[in-house]
Amino acid sequence: MNLLEYEAKSILTKFSIPTPKSVLFHRGDPLLIAPVVLKSQVHTGGRGKAGGVVVVRDQAEVEHTAHDILRLEINNEKPVTLLAEEVLDIVQEYYLSLTINRVTAESELIAHNKGGIDIESHSESEFLRKPITKQNTQELGSTLAEYYGIPGQEFALQELLSNLYTCFTSSDCLLLEINPLILTEQGALVAGDCKMTLDDDASFRHTDWRFEQAPSNANFVTLDAKGTVATIANGAGLAMATVDAVKQVGLTPANFLDIGGGATVETIVASFQKIIELPNIDTIIINIFGGIVRCDDVAAAILEARKQFKSLPTLYIRLSGNRSSEAAALLEEVGLQLYPDLPSTLAEVLHG
Repeated sequence: MNLLEYEAKSILTKFSIPTPKSVLFHRGDPLLIAPVVLKSQVHTGGRGKAGGVVVVRDQAEVEHTAHDILRLEINNEKPVTLLAEEVLDIVQEYYLSLTINRVTAESELIAHNKGGIDIESHSESEFLRKPITKQNTQELGSTLAEYYGIPGQEFALQELLSNLYTCFTSSDCLLLEINPLILTEQGALVAGDCKMTLDDDASFRHTDWRFEQAPSNANFVTLDAKGTVATIANGAGLAMATVDAVKQVGLTPANFLDIGGGATVETIVASFQKIIELPNIDTIIINIFGGIVRCDDVAAAILEARKQFKSLPTLYIRLSGNRSSEAAALLEEVGLQLYPDLPSTLAEVLHG
């Protein structure tokens, strides 16, 4: 479940993580006072480049700018609300995130000493990556202060990482990304923006969750927008293993997708829609072990996706378990081959 920025920041504040002063703005609300930063609240990246984040310093410009952003569609989504924030005096911007390393099954800190809208332009090797635990946040705070080139902020970074780690684990996050982490002229470290992805399967532990995007039966995370191989699997473990297998043979996985135990034909087709929005996909690997999920439902979704999306990339399909024989019969009618295991599927992708 991907949160809107204001939702993510509301969680940050519960764990004493500094964020800019802000209010939500809806169409028809009282006029905001300049200077103000107006931010479109949509579940997608690229807001800044698309014109969805604007600093307004002239009071005469506030009203029409706010309504322009409310009308602005970004990646097929229009905002219902804007986040209106104070304008900070920025000295420097950094990148900081916590995520799950699928290979080591550890929480991982990822940092870069230059944050902001062009973070995707940096190669993977340029980022600082370190395992993070409750016990090593003090050490990592010192490491981060040196890496960022702000030794005077060592204690502040230690406290920030301690609070972030507690937030990450207590909130069942799959991703907690602060970009930018802002150093102000007053010497404060502030979360300028926040992306947060929560584990839908943990929603039973969080009866207070009330977000605009309700928990769904699919977890979709973009791993590399330049990736060429998309993956569809069911269950977080199998989905992670599928991504890892793709990477281990030298291919570039673009996404993580767990369709969940309650997947339907409609939700699986919606997952195909997300995949084809990625720019470089030429292959989709479908790796399903049917239990609660019926393999013939997955097969029906594949057939429906082929009807709806004429430029669907090449499909490599492994379906095993509940109603897999029925699924195989459906796919055979349209000439789609099933693969017996993931290694043979990846071998076919590699060698054509």
